[in-house]
Amino acid sequence: MGPLLFVTLFGHGHVTPTLALVAELVRRGHRVEYATGAEHAEAVVGAGARWVELPRLPDFRPGGPNPAESWFRHYFAAIRAAHPVLLRHCRANRPRLLCYDATNWQGRVVARQWEIPALRYLPHLASNASFQLMDLTPVRVLAPECARFAREHGVDLDVTTVVEAPERQSLVFVPAEFQPAAESFDDTFHFVGPMLGRRAEEEWSPRHGDQPLLYVALGSMMSDPALYRTCATDFTDGAWQVAMNARDTGPVPPNFDVRPWFPQPAVLRHARAFVTHAGMNSTMEALTHGVPLIAVPQTPEQAINADRVEELGLGVRLKDLSALREVVDHVANDRTIRHNLAEMRAAIETSGGATRAADIIEACC
Repeated sequence: MGPLLFVTLFGHGHVTPTLALVAELVRRGHRVEYATGAEHAEAVVGAGARWVELPRLPDFRPGGPNPAESWFRHYFAAIRAAHPVLLRHCRANRPRLLCYDATNWQGRVVARQWEIPALRYLPHLASNASFQLMDLTPVRVLAPECARFAREHGVDLDVTTVVEAPERQSLVFVPAEFQPAAESFDDTFHFVGPMLGRRAEEEWSPRHGDQPLLYVALGSMMSDPALYRTCATDFTDGAWQVAMNARDTGPVPPNFDVRPWFPQPAVLRHARAFVTHAGMNSTMEALTHGVPLIAVPQTPEQAINADRVEELGLGVRLKDLSALREVVDHVANDRTIRHNLAEMRAAIETSGGATRAADIIEACC
């Protein structure tokens, strides 16, 4: 019997949410392979999978008048380079189910080429006719590349599906209660919520157990020196202790703990508030722990997450850095926000997580 094959080319925010699911499948006795770049090899092997190497994502250097179009060209080229590697691997080691990240179209294409059953997973909000996560206007620049690839390989690939295409079954790593227009999605979408797995067992303790903790982190890719300076200015009075995930912040007050990496779920267990870029992984980890968010989005997708957080009364999207301290104090003490967080935390706990996701995968095999 062939293995279960996961395919996620790049991105901690895309690989990390799948690791607990991989570990659950391995625990159940399944043989799991994971095709991804070398930077994620240790993580997927640690979850129990056999690593299948995909080409490393080249560094992105924006060019031209439209950075979004530059990114999509870069993204398409990277996935195109991974396609023949994945194709050869599936020919030699035919999986019984190919599970792929929704943004990685080569997984869908290879599954169709080799007639392998497929399932996609979404570490972000799902899209349909009622709700669109992404503005596809910049993607139109890929039309010539898509047409050329389709001709060369005899496959169905066009610009309307290169980023988002339906699949027979889709796992969505958010609870239905967080998904906009959730009632409009059919039963091929399974809102299983976030899955922390062994990351929930990581250890960390704040320096001062008697002070409220503010956690500041913008993910693995982002940086905002202006935000770091504002934090250093606004939280000098010692009323808060601050754990800040950052590099090169300059001088900070003694109540700050600045590091290039924190075990985020462990920090969130202690946090009273979280200043975040509102990446979906960070958002879900905060909501799992009932921590209110002060969202400082850096990308269009993160802006949608931030607006959803505010709409559901789970925190505030910060629009002016000068209001940072006021907003932090507000979200940490607002009873309505605390009530909403408790309800969302309960929704996450009943979404099924890795156990339900593994059940769905087994039913697809």
